[in-house]
Amino acid sequence: MRAFTPAEATALASRHPEIFTGSLRRRLAGWLIGGGIALYLVFAWWFFSVGAIFANANWGIASAYMADWVSYEVRPDIELGEDHLEISFPRFSPLGDNPDPDWLTRKTAVVAISAKTDGAASSAAGAGSGFMGAIEPAPPEGGSTGFLGPLGGNEAAVSTLPPADAPSRREEAVVEASVAFGEEKSLRILPGIVRATRGGETITFEIEGERVEAHGPLPDWVSQSEPGAKAILYFGVGGSAEVQTDEVRIRRRFLGWENFFFDTRSPFFGRPADEVISLILFGERLRPETSNATLAWSNFLNNSEWQHGDVWLKLLQTIVMAFVGTVLASLLAFPLAFAAARNIYPSRAANFLLKRFFDFLRSVDMLIWALFFTRAFGPGPLAGISAIFVTDTGTFGKLYSEALENIDDKQREGVRSVGAAPSAVQRYGVLPQVLPVFLSQSLYFWESNTRSATIIGAVGAGGIGLKLWEAMRTNSDWENVAYMVLLILLVVFVFDNISSMLRRRLTGTQVTPAH
Repeated sequence: MRAFTPAEATALASRHPEIFTGSLRRRLAGWLIGGGIALYLVFAWWFFSVGAIFANANWGIASAYMADWVSYEVRPDIELGEDHLEISFPRFSPLGDNPDPDWLTRKTAVVAISAKTDGAASSAAGAGSGFMGAIEPAPPEGGSTGFLGPLGGNEAAVSTLPPADAPSRREEAVVEASVAFGEEKSLRILPGIVRATRGGETITFEIEGERVEAHGPLPDWVSQSEPGAKAILYFGVGGSAEVQTDEVRIRRRFLGWENFFFDTRSPFFGRPADEVISLILFGERLRPETSNATLAWSNFLNNSEWQHGDVWLKLLQTIVMAFVGTVLASLLAFPLAFAAARNIYPSRAANFLLKRFFDFLRSVDMLIWALFFTRAFGPGPLAGISAIFVTDTGTFGKLYSEALENIDDKQREGVRSVGAAPSAVQRYGVLPQVLPVFLSQSLYFWESNTRSATIIGAVGAGGIGLKLWEAMRTNSDWENVAYMVLLILLVVFVFDNISSMLRRRLTGTQVTPAH
């Protein structure tokens, strides 16, 4: 076949411009659509104040939450005394009881500790306390008591305080502490003086009464709302510190999930992995009444920090909720769909009423149904199953009836022509056409409901959704949130693949591997 030369192509286009040149509207259609989309995006940006939202967002808190997904903090507090320091850890520290980490070093010395503080504390403890503070002892006869305490005759109360020249005792105490936040990142703390170093920069703070005074200009990794206020020091991924007039709060951060296998109460806590495996397989029993393997498994499931057993149980509840709700909805929608299909059940009133009934059930979101059934049945899996059942009944009824209305009548007429009963006509003329479609749709919604069951669980419908919401509300256990999100993703991934494989088998389609 001869090819056109450029000159011939140009001549042909000039003779028939209506063929080779589109209309103005067609030529401008692409630009008009693109311009409309751009204008809509600009309008949405203005209408929803997206710019202001991004400008006012607290990205520091967001980054801290994200960091908590993959790391944890140890939070010692260092109280500043006159000539000594007092180091304390939270009650439920990830390091267990009496922690002594290598990144926190102490220097001790024998110092004189005044008895004034002890005497005042014991006096206040003996007197009692009220909502306004310490309550003085009852005044002697002749005195009176007002709203804020004794109005007169309070010599007895004054006499309970230690004298100004109370003797002091000498004992060994911490006089200096150093915290390492990583390479070239450290904090040195002495009574009244805090010195921080990061990347070759050093800043010194001196505690003067109720003020935290910085010596020199503040580097960019130190923030202070105003001169003399508390100072916050950022050491990157290593953590942070907050310098106040009476204490220094340390936030030491580490990558990983703390105590994921065993909590601080377990006899396996703090042991290396090879030692734990050796104890489980060959070691002597740590507790005579049970084997080490059983003890380790029990400690793992009942881990107080991660609650593996409870999380897995709630995840199983979510799977069961999705499965039972989907199955019940399929069983109810199956016969109703035959009555709603015009070509199967020729009653316009029944067709109309059933289709409007399906529309009502599926027009109310599953989350709203979950709230309704939570009020009716109380929190728990039954409310979640009911919400999935009601919503999917409407959805399946619509999908099934539409599939029935689109069948090929030739197969049904062929079965009817041999004198088969009406039930046999439906069994052999209709079901073979629609049953694979019904099962495929049910499998898809089963996989989808596994995700939906997590959402409705957050409003009290049971399952792991409620557990996830509780962990998020605490605002401190974001590593537990990450753990549950990963479990949900794993379950959805597994069920998605199972559902896809079964749907391909039912519909007779196989995916050809790429070469």
